[in-house]
Amino acid sequence: MPGENLSRDEARERAALLAVDGYDVSLDVRSALGDGDFESGAPRTFRSVTTIRFRCAEPGVTSFADLIAPSVTAVSLNGRDLDPSEVFDGSRIVLEDLAADNELVVDAQCAYSRTGEGMHRFVDPEDGEVYLYTQYEPADSRRVFANFEQPDLKAPFRFEVRAPEGWTVWSNGAGELADGTWRFAETKPISTYITCVVAGPYHYVTDSYSRTFADGATLEIPLGAMCRKGLAPYFDADDVFLVTKQGLDFFHDHFDYPYPFGKYDQAFVPEYNLGAMENPGMVTFREEFIFRGKVTRSSYEGRANVILHEMAHMWFGDLVTMEWWDDLWLKESFADFMGTFANVGATRFKDAWITFANRRKAWAYRADQLPSTHPITADIRDLQDAKLNFDGITYAKGASVLKQLVAYVGQDAFLEGARRYFKRHAYGNTRLGDLLSALEETSGRDMGVWARSWLQTAGVNSLTPQVLLDAEGRIDELAVVQEAAESHPELRPHRVAVGLYRQGSDGSLERYARAEVDVDGPRTVVAELAGAEAPELVMVNDDDLTYCKTRFDETSLATLREHLGALTDPLARAQCWSALWNMTRDALLPAREFVDLVLRFAGRESDIGVLQMLHAWANSSLVNYAAPEWRQTGERLLAEGALRELRAAAPGSEQQLAWARFLASVASGPADLGLLRGLLEGAEKVEGLAVDQELRWAFLEPLAAHGAADESMLAAELARDDTASGRRHQVRCLAARPSQAVKAQAWAQVVESDALSNALVEATISGFSQPSQRELLAPYAEKYFAAIEGVWAERSIQIGMVVVQGLFPALQQSRATLDATDAWLAAHEDAAPALRRLVLEARDDLARGLRGQACDAAAADASTAG
Repeated sequence: MPGENLSRDEARERAALLAVDGYDVSLDVRSALGDGDFESGAPRTFRSVTTIRFRCAEPGVTSFADLIAPSVTAVSLNGRDLDPSEVFDGSRIVLEDLAADNELVVDAQCAYSRTGEGMHRFVDPEDGEVYLYTQYEPADSRRVFANFEQPDLKAPFRFEVRAPEGWTVWSNGAGELADGTWRFAETKPISTYITCVVAGPYHYVTDSYSRTFADGATLEIPLGAMCRKGLAPYFDADDVFLVTKQGLDFFHDHFDYPYPFGKYDQAFVPEYNLGAMENPGMVTFREEFIFRGKVTRSSYEGRANVILHEMAHMWFGDLVTMEWWDDLWLKESFADFMGTFANVGATRFKDAWITFANRRKAWAYRADQLPSTHPITADIRDLQDAKLNFDGITYAKGASVLKQLVAYVGQDAFLEGARRYFKRHAYGNTRLGDLLSALEETSGRDMGVWARSWLQTAGVNSLTPQVLLDAEGRIDELAVVQEAAESHPELRPHRVAVGLYRQGSDGSLERYARAEVDVDGPRTVVAELAGAEAPELVMVNDDDLTYCKTRFDETSLATLREHLGALTDPLARAQCWSALWNMTRDALLPAREFVDLVLRFAGRESDIGVLQMLHAWANSSLVNYAAPEWRQTGERLLAEGALRELRAAAPGSEQQLAWARFLASVASGPADLGLLRGLLEGAEKVEGLAVDQELRWAFLEPLAAHGAADESMLAAELARDDTASGRRHQVRCLAARPSQAVKAQAWAQVVESDALSNALVEATISGFSQPSQRELLAPYAEKYFAAIEGVWAERSIQIGMVVVQGLFPALQQSRATLDATDAWLAAHEDAAPALRRLVLEARDDLARGLRGQACDAAAADASTAG
């Protein structure tokens, strides 16, 4: 739609002209109830009336307001009625002849969403109740009310909402119901994308937080947490409040700036596209953080991390906001770092840095090696660019770099810089230099050099140890060699710890020497370790201080091949696994060797989050990087190993649960599938394993994918679990069945129709793409390239991203698929840059997979020849 993709230049021009004094937004969502759906052609709508008071620096000029709506009833500018058909084009309202002081009133019919963008409407199949919530980032508040949709035009907001009788409504500020209308306290100046409305018959639990500061001042924060009524039996609000209070204490201790937004509500909402969103006073989360079945400690740690991540945003992002999406890292990188920092410092999850090293950094390493990699401070030309930059670079690499920064300047200087930054820029907007200047003051370091290397260049460095021994078998010289990809040649300064490990008399592999050093340039000698006993393992990023790919010398690699499970330090062990996984992805370690390491050592892994990550990596090794002729053998070995560890795990333990889920993910033979079916029907038992409803669905998917669970069996399971969650699971299982007709129907539902909600689109795609069905899916490669440009043009960007990423023919791993991808890119050079980026990323993953398969095949050939 013309004008929908706001550019950075347009935003800068408008910000130079306008300053916003306030918004009054009145919504009437009583239309959310009642029959009718979205397949009839006309969308279901609600009334939105917005009054914006703003100033203009150059009276007489023309500007515009943003609104995406099916229709506009009336527009008034400074008392003049404007013809909506003349000033509204579907995404913008033209504002001519602006005065110095202006008042704009827009009365519109806005559409409820089924894609999680704007005002999302969800009908619970379990009880027919309707639930609403809003989600805006980066620019979807314009789907709910008229505004100036850019982060640097902050303003106070007053919301009022007319809702169906019996509903409760929440927004950023505290609210009261009077005369059938919910009215909310005016907010502090905030950006449009973090305003929020949640409405419906939610199950709501309350608590409170109190804090007395050193000066005697007391802060009282009302706390609330909510979910759908159908999830209330599973809602452990006490744990949510515990982490919330621990986080508020932690950030008050470290930020020296009281929480500024009054109340603190947290809503767990259905069909949510994100993990969570930091709307001040009204944080929204995906409801999957309410666990319907038994989960491991890792899931609770992950939820706590997200709660703390969003809480950190109250300062980094909400109180102080980036000027434009170029500096998205100013909020997301900091929140990602602070989530783990606070998790370790304030909660029961003291090993959260292990999860960070193993899981979050894996996301960053992948993103930083794609052709679309970008500096942490990115070049964001428009809103489509912004949408795609909520990625592993902005989040996980940015957080990793901040961890390196803390090592570089010291934790005290880092936190004092943050405190000065908040106080200096409260309720304002900032750029990179604003934060760097505060950090220079507190650390005494030149932050410009650091920023140029770490924030303004792309790519990941590799660090490899070089060890020379003297005649007595001691270290004569230990050096760290730094390398960079040819496409991104920057060699960065790294503050690293180098650890030396040897086996003890009990067989354990433990560190006996360590030195911290500044690595700079292609080769750095670690003089402090000269003369030490010869190591069996050298860790060049011990304690995970920096962001890099760790490599090993031959002695270290040989040690890991035989003794990886003997490493006693869980963080060092997690880092070794991560390094070996990176080597597999880089075609330096054959996939079958990585699978073998998992089979031999994963059963000894004490950290449940690392174990679950190893399961995912082993699966990916087999699907993407193993030579095709070895896949069947690999499947059998993984299934046998999973079953062996399942039976060996302590009854009722989280390791047992993790191995049961892994078995389901790799099951393919008659015996494996028979066991899963037996566990479902009660004919088979594994001592201590409770097959709850979520685990039942996990067992049903492989049965469906291999033709061992038909439509009637899936219907019977839905009858058992006729809930929103159950329907998503059933849709995924239905699409997983190995039938040409099934695949055709799933394709049509996702690509040729927009009848499905965002959650059901994702479930259908997840079921559609089964690694065991490569031949069945082969015809869809050509269809994919014929369809994606139309999908991108006709659907919302969220659905477009899900379809383009999810249906790429990644399982058709051949040179022909690579050539077809290249042909599409060559023929569509003028396609939307965001669409081309998604295809380029998928192409890179495919090419990487083919290199990995060649490495695996070569290893097999060498073994045979030997």
